[in-house]
Amino acid sequence: MKLLSEFPTDDLRCVRCVFTDIDDTLTDDGCLTANAYGAIAALDEAGISVVPITGRPAGWCDLIARLWPVGGVVGENGAFYFHYDRFHRRMERFYADPEPERSTKREKLISIGNRIVDEIPGSAISADQAYRETDLAIDFCEDVSRLSDGQIDRIVSIFQESGATAKVSSIHINGWFGEYDKLSMTRIFAANCLNVDLDKQHEHFIFVGDSPNDAPMFDFFPNSVGVANVWSFKDRLETPPTYITKSRGGGGFSEVAAALIASRKGAA
Repeated sequence: MKLLSEFPTDDLRCVRCVFTDIDDTLTDDGCLTANAYGAIAALDEAGISVVPITGRPAGWCDLIARLWPVGGVVGENGAFYFHYDRFHRRMERFYADPEPERSTKREKLISIGNRIVDEIPGSAISADQAYRETDLAIDFCEDVSRLSDGQIDRIVSIFQESGATAKVSSIHINGWFGEYDKLSMTRIFAANCLNVDLDKQHEHFIFVGDSPNDAPMFDFFPNSVGVANVWSFKDRLETPPTYITKSRGGGGFSEVAAALIASRKGAA
């Protein structure tokens, strides 16, 4: 991983949109700081759209798409995107699976969740589960004492034994039935909402993240950036980011925003 300061200015100047994780990428100790939110607003004002790509639930994503200065949001690790048309005051919701299929899969996930909580001492269903539509989130450190790596690996195994996909974030293990992930839905969002083929134009985009479930995004985007706390997961990262910030969490994201905006001012 190279330092963010090594990111070529000409490449920064070409970026038109920032895709970013939320937890521990925009947040510090579970809180969205004024600096990080201000960085999102500053990017938007500079004409650089920000699109959160998160494992957080549909209920949260509806609020984010409506109230944050963002171009849309991909949620529940790629299960859907929400895009709010501010001119027509209309929310567009696009799902990887139709509702009948989502309902069937939710029932299967309930039994898996019960098994995990019974078998793994200290684990818990995430507090935001009530607002989810497609996946099951197991809390391993957000509102519970941090589980051991062995316990985390066992939870992943239980999901996989049941035929589900499992990804580890900085706070949850998310499990779902389906082949989608953050990258697959980001591609669909880009095509439908930005009129962009990411496979042909990925140099115009940056992804900022911090944890193992961001690996597909780190792998795809040459302009990928990890905030400093990504080092905590170096042994679990299938693909590391190209660049890394000096600061953790929201401070790291603010570094990225400042570099992008400075590159525009330099051109002017």
